[in-house]
Amino acid sequence: MFRPLPFFIGLRYTRAKRRNHFISFISLMSMIGLTLGVCVLIIVMSVMNGFDRELRTRILGMVPHASITAVSGGMSEWQEMLERAVEFNGVEAAAPFIDGQGMLANGSSVRGTMVYGIDPEYEKQVSIINNHMVQGSLDDLKPGEFGIVLGELSAQYLGVTLGDKVTMVLPEANVNLAGVFPRMRRFTVVGLFSVGADLDGSLSYIHIQDAARFLRVPEGVEGIRLKMHDLFRAPAIAWDLAMTLPGRYFVQDWTRTQGRLFQAIQMEKTMVGLLLTLIVAVAAFNIVSTLVMVVTDKQSDIAILRTLGASPRTIMGIFMVQGSLIGIIGTVLGVVLGVIAALNVAGIVSTIEQVLSIRFLSPDVYFISYLPSELQWQDVAVISVAGLLMSFLATLYPAWRASKTQPAEALRYD
Repeated sequence: MFRPLPFFIGLRYTRAKRRNHFISFISLMSMIGLTLGVCVLIIVMSVMNGFDRELRTRILGMVPHASITAVSGGMSEWQEMLERAVEFNGVEAAAPFIDGQGMLANGSSVRGTMVYGIDPEYEKQVSIINNHMVQGSLDDLKPGEFGIVLGELSAQYLGVTLGDKVTMVLPEANVNLAGVFPRMRRFTVVGLFSVGADLDGSLSYIHIQDAARFLRVPEGVEGIRLKMHDLFRAPAIAWDLAMTLPGRYFVQDWTRTQGRLFQAIQMEKTMVGLLLTLIVAVAAFNIVSTLVMVVTDKQSDIAILRTLGASPRTIMGIFMVQGSLIGIIGTVLGVVLGVIAALNVAGIVSTIEQVLSIRFLSPDVYFISYLPSELQWQDVAVISVAGLLMSFLATLYPAWRASKTQPAEALRYD
């Protein structure tokens, strides 16, 4: 069977046992370095993709993609505006809301909260909260009963569960003949939610009618929140919609509330990917030193091949094949290990946390409490091509030097 001479000899050189064990050691280290670099790059990119996914699905699933609120007072005729918003191009759903800030207290435990007044039926269309209820139900928010739905972190901190009472204190005061008193109200916990993010400790929900009475919103609705088909078009769509509505409104979108976090993740993904690519490049270019030593060690073999009629191009091809094989094996092993690790990174980290009794991501510090991972095959393809390309480029100079070997000079002392 015909086999190309450069490929045949290059493969033999790769498999052959060398008298110089140091060269074999350097070749092995080059391959291992390339494997680890590709593997780590795939894992890290998958984790950064996971953070990006969690931000879009969990954080942006709980907070509004955009909101339109009245400049002053409440929003009158909000039902009509809600219908117009839903019919607007790019808007998937809309819901009325009232929001405010306050403190939740139970005994000596106090915790700040962002409280949303919602209509449970509308809220299910714009938020993922109903899919993350761990106790109770969003439908248990009944007008006039002053029920409240808390995040699990808030409930744990306050030491409350279903049926317990919590006191909400607003940063406003009532002034009467007896003096100045803070505005407060007792609420009954009717539900607990958990989305695995810091929102579990900062959000709470009450019925919109109770919120209107407690927060003193005259029209009963402060604004409408919007869910978009494409969240990246939310700023433009919300602005265009507000321009079609009668009156003056304040428009806010997720890029103002969560945009910096999203940009930080994107920047970190880019920078970490670049740094790890440089590590892969260093590992790939270790092939240069390996091949330079191989060329030096094989001077007599090269000279004999030249005297037998091998062209400089054939000699160059032999060493390009040898270096490329090191790169191919290292890249393939790195891809296999990286894909396996990326698909199981959450379980691996969870096992380490249980064994060592530690927690890598605390929800009090990070916006999620676990290590997410999303393997994207286009990233794997780009990393693989980059590893192979850098490995191939690393073979050019040593192979060129081998092709310039002069037979008479190399065999002079043999």
